Amino acid sequence: MNVIQLHSDLWSRLQARRRQLPHSLLLGGARGLGKFDLARAFAASLLCENPQPNGEACGQCLACNWLSQGNHPDFRLLQPEALAEAEGEGEEGGKKASQQITIDQVRGLDDFLHVGTHRAGLRVVLVCPAEAMNRNTANALLKTLEEPAPDTLFLLVSHEPERLLPTIRSRCQALAVPTPDAARARDWLAAAGVADAERWLALAGGAPLLAAELDGSGERRLIEALLEQLLRGPALDPLAAAAALDKTVKAEKGGGAPPMKRLMEWAQKWLVDLSLAATRLPVRYFVGERAQIEKLAARSDAQRLLAFGRKALQYRRHSEHPLNSRLFLEDFFLGYAALFERR
Repeated sequence: MNVIQLHSDLWSRLQARRRQLPHSLLLGGARGLGKFDLARAFAASLLCENPQPNGEACGQCLACNWLSQGNHPDFRLLQPEALAEAEGEGEEGGKKASQQITIDQVRGLDDFLHVGTHRAGLRVVLVCPAEAMNRNTANALLKTLEEPAPDTLFLLVSHEPERLLPTIRSRCQALAVPTPDAARARDWLAAAGVADAERWLALAGGAPLLAAELDGSGERRLIEALLEQLLRGPALDPLAAAAALDKTVKAEKGGGAPPMKRLMEWAQKWLVDLSLAATRLPVRYFVGERAQIEKLAARSDAQRLLAFGRKALQYRRHSEHPLNSRLFLEDFFLGYAALFERR
């Protein structure tokens, strides 16, 4: 099952727009839903010379071959250098790859947008993730959107559309990419060879591509190291837990976001599940640990859990650049251990 089958309804809506395309489309939704793959497939279908009955690109014509080789004359992809690299990280020529779409990338579209299209066809610019632009870069793109070139479609993909400039959002027709229903997502993961699909799908908040990524990445090590400590509950040694996780975080190389930020995101989801269990509601993320979560929730109370959950929002905001990672983790685990102290 490909991403088009995963979002068949939305694909039909996209195909219906072929007859009267806007100058720019904004595909927004949670991370891991397949927005980029869907946008890329739509771009391929628009550039294809012999599209299939459902609009998919044929994959065999000259235009499809150009696109697959990355040299179609009427297609441009704007994304951070870090995402463009094969491994998604590292340094090139001694310089760390940028995590942002740069203003030079946007300015580089000038010549592309002011020459004729190949075979009098359509020109497509795919921007992903659109929120990876600073204000100067966004303003440079805005000028292009305000005076669109003919026969040109801008496809913006965003995990957090609310972070885009309101003026950019107003120039785009927005399409929300929904979370697929659980049964379809499980079938998609099973077809992709993901074992224990239900667990990873829950951890990914229902996002199937993120679930597949979690199953096949080093994120598993980060999650398991965190769970080893959190499951101790009242028996937790905060200082020892902080030392262990600090070592894990510093050894972690995978993932686009900083490992400390990802660690705090998982901790926040764990606290959400504890709060749900404390009010006798089913857990949402850590379904494989449901029984242990319910036991831990019974040792605390909803009020304390909600209060620490609010504090966890601050931990998450400060997690990208903690002044001292060891002290940062010690503070978190001291607060977590206090949840289970008897009053």
